[in-house]
Formats: sequence, C-alpha cells, structure tokens
Amino acid sequence: MTAEIIVLTIVIVTALAFDFTNGFHDTANAMATSIATGALGPRVAVGLSAVLNLVGAFLSVEVAKTVSGGLLNISSVHGMALLQIVFAGLVGGILWNLLTWLLGLPSSSTHALFGGLIGAAIAALGAGGVIWTGDKSTGLINKIIVPALLAPFVAALVAALGTFVIYRLTRGSAENKVKSGFRWGQIGSASLVSLAHGTNDAQKTMGVIFMALVAHGTYTNADDIPIWVKICCAVAIAAGTYLGGWRIIRTLGKGLVEIDPPQGFAAESSSAAIILTSAQFGLPLSTTHTATGSILGTGLGKPGAEVRWGVMGRMVVAWVLTLPLAALTGALCWGIAHLIGGLGGVLFDLAILIGLSTYMYLRARRNPVHTDNVNEDWEGGLTPPSNLADTATGAAA
Repeated sequence: MTAEIIVLTIVIVTALAFDFTNGFHDTANAMATSIATGALGPRVAVGLSAVLNLVGAFLSVEVAKTVSGGLLNISSVHGMALLQIVFAGLVGGILWNLLTWLLGLPSSSTHALFGGLIGAAIAALGAGGVIWTGDKSTGLINKIIVPALLAPFVAALVAALGTFVIYRLTRGSAENKVKSGFRWGQIGSASLVSLAHGTNDAQKTMGVIFMALVAHGTYTNADDIPIWVKICCAVAIAAGTYLGGWRIIRTLGKGLVEIDPPQGFAAESSSAAIILTSAQFGLPLSTTHTATGSILGTGLGKPGAEVRWGVMGRMVVAWVLTLPLAALTGALCWGIAHLIGGLGGVLFDLAILIGLSTYMYLRARRNPVHTDNVNEDWEGGLTPPSNLADTATGAAA
C-alpha cells in the first residue's frame, strides 16, 4: 500500500469522524425545543432524529456539489498535496466542533468545516486558493457569507411572526389544551428539521470525501458521487445524532428562551422550511444559525417572553470566530504536515487531533450533561444545578 493510499484512507476516516461530530453537535437544532417542552423524551428524540438524518442524506446532492467544486480553487493541485489540504481542513473543523461542544455553544459545523478547508487552502496556495466570488453556483461570498448573515435574521423574523400569530389565534383557548396540541405538532415539525438537517449537513462530508477521491485520481469532477460515500456519510451523521450533543441541547432548549410548545412548533417549522429551501439551491446553510435564529424569534414573538441576551451574545461571538479560528487551525495543520512532509506529516497532525480530542472529552466528563439533567432549570450557565458541586470552576458555562 502506497503512502498516498494510506493518506487517502486517513482522510476518508477523518471526514467521517467530522460527520459524526456534526451529528451530535447539531442534534440540538432539531430536537432541543421538543426535549425542553416535553413533546419528546430525550432518548426518543435523538433516536427519531438519527433515523431522519439518515433518510435525509439521500434526498439531494446539490450541497455536496458546492462543497466539492464551488469553494476552493484547487484545479492546479493533485495527489498528496491536495490530500494534505483536505486533511488539515478536516482537523480544523473537528477541533472547533469539539471545543464549542465542550463550551455548550451552538456554533456552525458548516463554517467550522469550511473555515478549516479555506485556511489550509490559503496556507498552501495563497489567497488564490479560494473562490471568493463567482457565478450563482460558486464562491465563498455567494454561497457561505451572504447566507450566514441572512439566515438567523430571516429565521428569527419568520419564527417571531409565526409565534405571534399562534398566540393570537389561541388566546381564548384553554392553556393546557393548547400546550398538549402543540406538543403533538412538535413531533412532526421536529422530524421535518431532522430530515432537512440530513439533507443539508451530511452532503458536506460527501463533498469533502469526493474531493479527496478526485485528488487521488479515483474519480473525476464529472463523475457522480458514489453510493458508498452517500451511505457512509448518512450512517456517520445518524450515529452522531443518536449520541446526542446534550451540552448544546441544554443551551438551545433552556438557555436562550424558556420555550412553550407553541413556540417550539413555530421555531421548528421555520427552521425546516428555510433549511430545505437552501438545500434545493445548493446553499450549504448553517443549520445552527437557522435554528438559533428561529428560537430567538419565538422569544420575540411571544408577549412577555424572556430572551437571555447574554447567552445570545456568547453564541454570536462563537459564530464570528468560527470561520477565522477554524481557518487558522487548518492553516497550522497544513503547515505542520507540509514541513514534515508526506505520510509522516499527516500522521503527526492525526496524533495532535487524537490528543486534543481526548483531552476535551475527558474535560467534559468533569461536569457532564446528559438525559437526566438536560432539562434542569437554567441558572446562569451550562452546568445544571445538581452538578455544580462536581466542578470547581464551572467552566463550559
């Protein structure tokens, strides 16, 4: 087995590892509100979401095409050199996903991945390694930046209007009947978000793996994405979803707004509509930005609701930092791999990834969030009250 084939295998496995982190990092986008309102039990919610993520991954490939050919100007680089760029970008994306999971911050897995890839491409090829602007099907600004800026505002507006209308229409009804009815409605709306998430997010990893296969010469850009890539990506994101990103589920479900079932239904319906629309146009939209904007909108649309703007501020800071810091990590990892060279450089980066990932996992175990405490009252931080004695610092709050 040649060094290039070994590196290709490492890239594919690492891409699937990113897909797995994408799954548990973004479970909250679909199920946080349903878990918070009691519409679904925690384990039932993540199980349902996992199945629908799996199904959604097969519904479209437009986003995968954007990722594999619409963001990076890499036509002049092939083989080991391109595999190093892709691998370094994946490391940047995974490490940012794990860090924000540890902190309980619902940042964008999409922007973490693209940030890592962009940083590695710039380090290797200069500013020309990125397609900054292009036609309607290409370009960082058209496909990533503009949707990132618009998505949370559009989602907040749609959810706020939906919430306002719901409470106006039901203001004369018995509160317990309204809540009970909308809990049933949430099962359908949350399911639709999960389906949309699989349609949008699993494709990003498909695009990255296909890019690596093209770099190796196994396929060309004119070929269709092979079915085995689709299956592997669908299974990886579904498995991650079933694991449940409880730290982020807690932040979105309890930290931003105290959510009632009508708000949950409005938030999920808004998110699903926006995400599915973006997938059809090949826009690799941040489902996190969309879901968070929708939840914020329900707080604005319900009379007397409380929005915790401090929590929202921390989320926005994470959103702003995601692309540049993931890009910096990707660039550093490419620099290390390039300096050492060949298979040895990739293995050194892999060791860094495994070491830092293990540290963050062990750090999270010091103040765990799980199915038994994910819905405890929010008292200023991620760590539920029952766990405050277990950590001296309250970090990740």
